[in-house]
Amino acid sequence: MQPIDLIHPIHENMPVYPGTEQPVIATRSSIEADGFLEKKLSLYSHTGTHIDAPAHLVKGGKFLDQFDIGRFHGRAVVVHLGTGEREAIEKALLKPFEDELKAADFLLIHTGWSRHWGTDAYFENFPALTGEAAEWVAGLGLKGIGFDTISADRADTRNYTIHKILLGSDMVIVENLANLDRLSGGTVDFSCFPLRFRQADGSPVRAVAFTDPGKSPA
Repeated sequence: MQPIDLIHPIHENMPVYPGTEQPVIATRSSIEADGFLEKKLSLYSHTGTHIDAPAHLVKGGKFLDQFDIGRFHGRAVVVHLGTGEREAIEKALLKPFEDELKAADFLLIHTGWSRHWGTDAYFENFPALTGEAAEWVAGLGLKGIGFDTISADRADTRNYTIHKILLGSDMVIVENLANLDRLSGGTVDFSCFPLRFRQADGSPVRAVAFTDPGKSPA
């Protein structure tokens, strides 16, 4: 099995959700002065490729550290929607994968939007689930869903309806995925392990897919 890294690297000049401070990575000890190298990291829990816990937007929802470690690993159905410009991901686009999804743990939606990473375009008019599609996905019994966009909700949202539908069903959401174009259609082995800190509303993750090197992207 071949591991495919699905994250954007964390650095001080990286894109962050509008209004969020960028991470700070400061060298606090050096080999020359202290005999060892150590850095201090300061960043928000939803920085970069990250995972949302239900508690992020649902009152009384679970924190990441309340889930068993198995919640963050399983089989994922990869749905390629191409790189066409669309703002709505409708139920009709996902319905053909229903049988596969009922036997899987995660849904990963490749919209192609990660090609805008590092530009202003990444933050506007990106594809998002419609309410009907979100309700349908929430009823599948999945562990989680992942997007190659900055948010599960549209950029102009005021109430984060899609987040609340998905998180309200006890799912987790992974945002800012990268390299989904390197995955074939069908299912892959997927992991999105967060940092384990108390009352974690979210966390950067090292999202990884394991694929058959003999397969090529659909």
